[in-house]
Amino acid sequence: MSKQRSRQYKARIDQALATPKLQEALHRFGDAFLVSRANAFAGLDFEALRQEIGQMKDAVRENSPAYVAEFTRNAEAAGAKVFLAKSAEEANSYIAELAKARGVKMVVKSKSMASEETHLNVALEQAGVRALETDLGEWIIQLAGQKPSHMVMPAIHMFKEEVAELFGKVTGQTEAPEIAHLVQVAREQLRQGYFDAGMGITGANIAVAETGGIALVTNEGNARLASTLPKIHVVLVGIEKLVPTLEDAAKVIRVLPKNATGQLLTSYVTWIRGAVPSHDDGEKELHIVLLDNGRTALAESAHCKDALRCIRCGACANVCPVYQTVGGHVFGHIYIGAIGIILTAFFHGLDKAAEIVRACIGCRACVAVCPADIDLEGIILHLRAVVGKEEGIGLGKSIVFKQVMRNRRLFHTLIRAGSVLQKPVSKGERSIRHLPMYFSSLTEWRTLPTIAEKPLRDQIDQYARKLDKPRYRVAFFGGCGNDFIYPEMGISLVQVLNRLGVEVYYPQEQNCCGIPALYSGDRETAVDLAEQNVKAMLAENPDYIVTTCPTCTMALKRDFVEHLADNPVWAQKALELSEKTIDVSAFIANVLKAAGEFALGAEGEAVTYHDSCHLKRGAGVWQEPRALLAASGHEVVEMAHADRCCGFGGSYSFTSHPHIAREINKDKIDDIAASGAPIVAMDCPGCLINIRGGLEKRGLNVRAAHTIELLAERLK
Repeated sequence: MSKQRSRQYKARIDQALATPKLQEALHRFGDAFLVSRANAFAGLDFEALRQEIGQMKDAVRENSPAYVAEFTRNAEAAGAKVFLAKSAEEANSYIAELAKARGVKMVVKSKSMASEETHLNVALEQAGVRALETDLGEWIIQLAGQKPSHMVMPAIHMFKEEVAELFGKVTGQTEAPEIAHLVQVAREQLRQGYFDAGMGITGANIAVAETGGIALVTNEGNARLASTLPKIHVVLVGIEKLVPTLEDAAKVIRVLPKNATGQLLTSYVTWIRGAVPSHDDGEKELHIVLLDNGRTALAESAHCKDALRCIRCGACANVCPVYQTVGGHVFGHIYIGAIGIILTAFFHGLDKAAEIVRACIGCRACVAVCPADIDLEGIILHLRAVVGKEEGIGLGKSIVFKQVMRNRRLFHTLIRAGSVLQKPVSKGERSIRHLPMYFSSLTEWRTLPTIAEKPLRDQIDQYARKLDKPRYRVAFFGGCGNDFIYPEMGISLVQVLNRLGVEVYYPQEQNCCGIPALYSGDRETAVDLAEQNVKAMLAENPDYIVTTCPTCTMALKRDFVEHLADNPVWAQKALELSEKTIDVSAFIANVLKAAGEFALGAEGEAVTYHDSCHLKRGAGVWQEPRALLAASGHEVVEMAHADRCCGFGGSYSFTSHPHIAREINKDKIDDIAASGAPIVAMDCPGCLINIRGGLEKRGLNVRAAHTIELLAERLK
């Protein structure tokens, strides 16, 4: 079943990639969003705001039954009827039965992702009730027979020409593909529905426990019409939307529009407490359906519960390179993007989330913009491990990780053998331009580096000098890329740090950091490798552990601590390793404070800089490499989207989703070329593989290099 599902999913990816207008539209929106969002948050402390929201939402989650009871009590005191639905079926049944009991034949709906989650429209149709979507985007996709491709902008994937054609089928005439005209057509077509409907259905952005009221944050007037004109107003809202007080509600409203669409404030903020008066002074009903449907189970998950902090801004999709490449109909089920992966697993089942779990490239762009401070990538990695445990990771990966990688000597012996076996395809060059037969797709859009004839671990003693009175003695964690693909990078590190008075040694027992296994869903191997590396790197009690790979950095600083937290033997050692681990650029700039040491010789060439995902958004290092490059005489020229993922993602670009990786890499290479700089610097061997490979395959005369290599050259 999983193989069939995987084939179907990859077919949907291919279909999305064959629609370049989709990528163009989503990229254009994503670029504009970042500018608008930055302007909207200007002068505000986003970090403080999101921590405040996260803490407030945690308090609600931890005391959910009490807040549900308080909200129910206050809402019913104000004249509403509250129903707690444990499942989607219960929610749909309540609303459908209410419609039948009141003789309702038609309902008008404002945008509600909760109703999409429960498939409410289908349930109403089966009950003989017509549902009319009145949000412009929702009406468009209703006419198209589709589902939302974004939580905030459901029809963002469609073009005005497509919308004009849809509207023409409704009006029976040709409609001009002009936005203002199409909006007017929608108004004319939808207006009478508010008066004909016997029931209005809305969602709610916030439910306030202390008042029993709700808030609707919208940009169109349809929610106010749907909630006021019909005789019956039904609110379908997830229990995670509860907040304790009006003051807490204001915190959400302060952030939500800024982070969702880059607006300072939305057009309408509507507060409703109790049944609002009817337009004809008749009796009005307000029913509030509080939806659980997996939310309690999510709250009880030690690894995933923080997802209930989400305020549904959709920003995690806006900045996601995967979403911008394939859209929400591929990178989602009902809910889309990073948060959608998690919600899908708990609201609709792990089987519905399995493919989109694997589609995440792990760039952490979502984490950086989340207004509720959710570590989305961390939760997704946990779900990937759960999927891997339930469905397996495949025989090939299982052998590589469990049988080979855990055995350091066997693993390294096989890599060394690979340096010999590659000779027929490398033809003596450092790059493989074409692979034969089954493997040809691996070099379709990039060259690949060869395995070094002699790994770093066999060379480093020739270069690492013993110093009489070193400022520090540091252990170097090279990682697989530095050790076996780019040993020259490690040699550069030794040369630079020796010049700066730092003694470097290379623990020979170090192994792979475990990230490839972790990202493939094999957490057991990742834990085993964590133990191996903690032991190896702390054996000689170094002052620091320096790295040249941000993915390895985050493994040592973050993942090992999590992996070994419950192990009484290894937990404290993992914390010690974490505290000592530091990226080499940060070490030079912040610990040694040695930027001035590199301003030697003639002025260097212009350099553009690519921010590696886990370096900037994981380790928080991005200013330091730029400062060092500038201090060494290089002119730093900023490329567009410097911190957008390059598409590597380890096995992601080889076996998981190479076609998505190809498109993300294309965007990065375009930005590098547009900068006009003859050199692109970065601080990650994986990014170097992908970017250098993309540049070479395109025949572009731009040198790709690690920052430490460029610094070593300036010492000569």
